[in-house]
Amino acid sequence: MQNLFTPIVSPNDGRLSDVIAEQIESLIVEGQLHAGDALPAERELSRLLSVSRASLREALLRLVSRELLSVRRNAGYTVAEVTAPKLTDPLLRLMQEQPKAVADVLELRQGVETLCADLAARRATEKDLTSIASALERMESAQQAGKASEAADWDARLHLAVAEASHNVALVTMMRGLFSVLREHVRRGRAAMLVSDEGEEQLRLQHRHLVDAIHKNDPADAVAAAAAHLRYIRQGLGDDRD
Repeated sequence: MQNLFTPIVSPNDGRLSDVIAEQIESLIVEGQLHAGDALPAERELSRLLSVSRASLREALLRLVSRELLSVRRNAGYTVAEVTAPKLTDPLLRLMQEQPKAVADVLELRQGVETLCADLAARRATEKDLTSIASALERMESAQQAGKASEAADWDARLHLAVAEASHNVALVTMMRGLFSVLREHVRRGRAAMLVSDEGEEQLRLQHRHLVDAIHKNDPADAVAAAAAHLRYIRQGLGDDRD
């Protein structure tokens, strides 16, 4: 993580703490710092940024007030979990009670995730590709071990990693904020498809296809892979709408 931070030159106009906060905020919104990541200790971070601890602390507390960072005594600063409970909680309840809500979330995923796949294939960095490959590997390992809940979690994290590789702040924020809904939707889709060995193999191949297309920087193939995967989920969930 240390190589994420670059030394800061004191601005001619404005406050140094604003520049510090801007660098850390950019790392968060661009997906280079993830929810739950712990920042280096103040002494180390001030060294990495070449700033005083007083200016650094002012910047960190400003980011805490904006709910981008959280702080606990003796635990330092961590990247806050970006959620939208006023939106996600009703959606989660509707998915439990109304089958149409499950289909509606799938329509949202089709629009958002195909766009994420397209942009990820164009913009993914080596770090992004490593994160995507790691999520795929952990999803497959969990499924092979019969850990369905863990596999569903890593499935959702794989799709989130693809969104983060888009380097589109709006898409990343949306996907992070709706992560609990995405994870529940993935869980339902996997439960519908994993009733047979064929279904399990199809899901594995579909995810592999998506990851390979992004790795090859092939936007058209990445979009096709994402669309095919979501069509397969739609069939498994019994959604026959156009």
